[in-house]
Amino acid sequence: MKRIVIFASGSGSNAENLIKFFQNSEHASVIQVLTNNPHAKVLERCKRLGVSAFSFNRTAFTITKDVLNLLKASQPDLIVLAGFLWKFPEHILKCFPNKIINVHPALLPKFGGKGMYGMNVHKAVVKNNETETGITIHFVNENYDEGAIIFQAKCKVEASDSAEDIAKKIHELEMEYFPNVVKDLLNV
Repeated sequence: MKRIVIFASGSGSNAENLIKFFQNSEHASVIQVLTNNPHAKVLERCKRLGVSAFSFNRTAFTITKDVLNLLKASQPDLIVLAGFLWKFPEHILKCFPNKIINVHPALLPKFGGKGMYGMNVHKAVVKNNETETGITIHFVNENYDEGAIIFQAKCKVEASDSAEDIAKKIHELEMEYFPNVVKDLLNV
């Protein structure tokens, strides 16, 4: 059984989608969700779905080895960032090479980097009069949104689209494609 650990910072809709997708799988399972936000809605979702979830602070993530030790104990085959907003520290990246992925709400390399998440991305897409946008699933490295691209899916941006309209389109792409890309990466 392949083991998935998810990192999330907010509502956890992508985390819930992944949990449900693998819930009845004989080959893979979401075994744990970790969050840097003790008030994140993802914690409520995990409780309702019966998935182990923990919150941690910046010290446990970047300075001590607390989060690293938790990951080592969990032995994940894949670590999935689903709306996780902190940069991953090198000591964790080194222990899990090519086993940490992220979903980004734009077509990288456009609209990536520090501060480019959520509505910030969608507002930038509107401001720049883009005619298309999408999602990028990529490996995580030491820089924001610069890891090797695994998969991209596109959608049209209409001239009348607001940032909120774009957010809905992106969410639909994430719900449709993210679980299958995870499944393919795990070879299950």
